[in-house]
Amino acid sequence: MFEGFVEERREGAGATLRLRRGGEGPPLLLLHGNPQTHAMWHRVAPELAKRFTVICPDLRGYGFSDKPAPSADHVAYAKRAMAADMLALMQGLGFAEFQVVAHDRGARVAHRLALDAPRAVRRLAVLDIVPTLHHFETANMDFAMGYHHWFFLAQPHPKPERMILRDVEDWFTGHTTRGPQGDVFAPEARADYIAALHQPGTVAAICEDYRAAASIDLEHDRASRTAGEKVQCPLLALWGEKGKIGVWYEPLSVWRDYAKGPVSGRSVSSGHYLAEEAPGEVLSALEGFLER
Repeated sequence: MFEGFVEERREGAGATLRLRRGGEGPPLLLLHGNPQTHAMWHRVAPELAKRFTVICPDLRGYGFSDKPAPSADHVAYAKRAMAADMLALMQGLGFAEFQVVAHDRGARVAHRLALDAPRAVRRLAVLDIVPTLHHFETANMDFAMGYHHWFFLAQPHPKPERMILRDVEDWFTGHTTRGPQGDVFAPEARADYIAALHQPGTVAAICEDYRAAASIDLEHDRASRTAGEKVQCPLLALWGEKGKIGVWYEPLSVWRDYAKGPVSGRSVSSGHYLAEEAPGEVLSALEGFLER
């Protein structure tokens, strides 16, 4: 995977991050979701690297990046802290401005990054999410049943961690094969995800990510709403037509409430893992959106 890319470790804003970097051209940051690593971009990043300088980090807590310890306020896993990592990483690489494509939890980090550093994020593509605040404020039984892991993982430390760590590979399989698509991961990518989950602190970090989403992230999001802060740059929203986002929400309408810039997007013939299930469609959508 990632032929022509270099693997390295770089400093974020208080966490050292594993990443892969390759290609030439305008800088493009790719952010992964849960419970994955940057390896989720293996079918997309090499093609993008023909036109962009592509940077694929592991988020703090995930993969082989640093994993701050859990805390009562979950501040180390606030999306603001995780977004600060990405801004510091890109600035350390010499990029004051860049475009972002992000999936799942990484897209929540990217949303916060676009709010906190609007001059840095030139364009933002979010895969298979609507804003966290909208999820929680419109939650109903369908959401609770379909995304029950949000509420399980957010339970107090260390209750969910203990349950997951009894058989982390079984948890991973159950967590990622909830839809009709089954296991969609390439063996090499799946091996990286599993190896990361076996690293000390990864499971606790994943839980902290969700605890932050249900607490400090909502505080930050509500403060941003009160201040009138919205995504300034053009935004592309993609979602899997076999998943839940397009069933529960009108994604483009939702995102237009959170953005001042133009919003476009569509569904993709996939479940939740768009970049691995339908890389060609994702690349086609990005081709018409990203600036070169």
